[in-house]
Amino acid sequence: MTDSDKKTLFINDIEVEFDKEKTILEVAKKAGIEIPTFCYRPDLTQFGACRMCVVEIEKRGIQASCTMPPEAGLRVYTNTKKVRKIRKTILELLLARHDRECTMCSKSGSCELQKYSQEYGVTNISFEKIKEEDLLPIDTSSYSIQRDMNKCILCGACVRACHEFQGLGVLDFYNRGYKAKVQTMANKNMFDVDCVNCGQCASVCPTGALTVKSNIDCVYDFLGDREIKTAIQFAPSVRVALGEMFGLKAGENSVKKMYAAARKLGFDLVFDTNFSADLTIMEEANEFVQRVVKNENLPIFTSCCPAWVRYMELKHPDMLNHLSTAKSPQEMLSSTIKEFVPKFYEGVTKENLKVVSVMPCSAKKYEAKREELNGQTDVVLTTVEFAKMIQAEGIDFKNLKEEEANSPFGGYSGGATIFGASGGVAEAAVRTAYNMITGKDLENLDIVPLRGVDAASRSKEAVLDIQGKKVKIRVVSTLIEAEKAVREVKEGKADFQMLEVMACPGGCINGAGQPISCKDSKIKEERMEGLYKEDKSLPIRNSHDNPEIKKLYKEFLETPGSKLAHHLLHTTYSDKRKGSYLDLK
Repeated sequence: MTDSDKKTLFINDIEVEFDKEKTILEVAKKAGIEIPTFCYRPDLTQFGACRMCVVEIEKRGIQASCTMPPEAGLRVYTNTKKVRKIRKTILELLLARHDRECTMCSKSGSCELQKYSQEYGVTNISFEKIKEEDLLPIDTSSYSIQRDMNKCILCGACVRACHEFQGLGVLDFYNRGYKAKVQTMANKNMFDVDCVNCGQCASVCPTGALTVKSNIDCVYDFLGDREIKTAIQFAPSVRVALGEMFGLKAGENSVKKMYAAARKLGFDLVFDTNFSADLTIMEEANEFVQRVVKNENLPIFTSCCPAWVRYMELKHPDMLNHLSTAKSPQEMLSSTIKEFVPKFYEGVTKENLKVVSVMPCSAKKYEAKREELNGQTDVVLTTVEFAKMIQAEGIDFKNLKEEEANSPFGGYSGGATIFGASGGVAEAAVRTAYNMITGKDLENLDIVPLRGVDAASRSKEAVLDIQGKKVKIRVVSTLIEAEKAVREVKEGKADFQMLEVMACPGGCINGAGQPISCKDSKIKEERMEGLYKEDKSLPIRNSHDNPEIKKLYKEFLETPGSKLAHHLLHTTYSDKRKGSYLDLK
């Protein structure tokens, strides 16, 4: 671009260049100028509902910066007296209809309404406060999500997330004017609708209207009981996000500090879900190879994401034979710990052992309750919940001395680490499937076309040559993309042999249990880069080369797909359309 092609406008009398930015809000963000907003989320369509982002434009008056396109020569002012007055009035109106019991709200300290109210000095509200008898009941029916519509500010972010990411429409607007509200169909409980528990609605919610349910108290009960032995496991993507809660950069790997923190909290045994990610690959890759040989039930669908599994059971039960029967890494490790840890640790029995998992995902809370999985995972904490426990204990996480996980069932490969990013499961599976078929490792282990977390990367493909046969892998994130792929299979148009699906945009790094990243898309990229950096740095990058995996098969499981392996590490699925969530009651 030449100097004559450059386009500029002025924000607070500072000349700012713009190029591909679609709105004034984006131009301001690029220039490092924050404009407050509730409804704006860069990964969702622009809505312009909250009006907190208003700015004053010379000769144009007051405009919403999240929908106003930039024009050369515009003079924009973000904090004039008129702008501040409008924003303060908006905050007062929202607070008047808001249940302001902030001290008991799980979003206290991270609530955007609370943040802006403090910044704009809202101490008195001119409007009548909502009456106690008008408060709506709190919906705690779901295993994953809590819904408190008394804290809803009608920003519409949850509605758009459910529609645009998952294509489900579980939440939507009802009524008009002052009676407008966000609710489920027929105002049913979350437990009784076709919610898949992905939690993306809670991820984008700026207040405490939608939150991921907490299981912290249950974990403290385990830790406080001397008769109980506690084991904890950490999912791959937690290691590159947890540190954000303690001042570390997004993507910085804090896994060995996590091990140390868990022991300081009182956990008896510390394991890494990465180990069972390798185990998942052994079982899933073997299953894939068998299906290719027999030419049946192809393409194989990955089964690590419980929201995706739930979606298939609700929307496409006639396609369940395509799902891999391999359990998720969370459930594989819980089963392995319950079955084999008592053989290695004195005083530990199946009866007194409780397994706690730390996951990036709200749907993992639902998964742990699935009847088919026999309650092997006792409690699921999110990344944020585990961070809160560390904070409550007064642990200086940033300066913790690094420690190792317990062994066996703690060692892992680089292929396991990349499970946390969209494309990672398929990449790890292909590395091992190629070895199972050819007896050799891929010349280049980095399958770059399957990587990426931006909106353009929500559907990716790679083609590999395996002994002269072309094998195509498709990777999608968000269920709206998954639906397109399933439709291709149903219509006989699919030309791929493996389909990896993650319900959250970008994969587990952007799960609903992670620190909030919905206002900055770069955070997802940094978390992804952190995972691939560890993959590159580890001496073992293939799941089939993990010595602890080899030992487990040699001493107990024999081979992938063996009778014992199938009993411990595989599961079944069923049509859930009629019962909806009633199958869990």
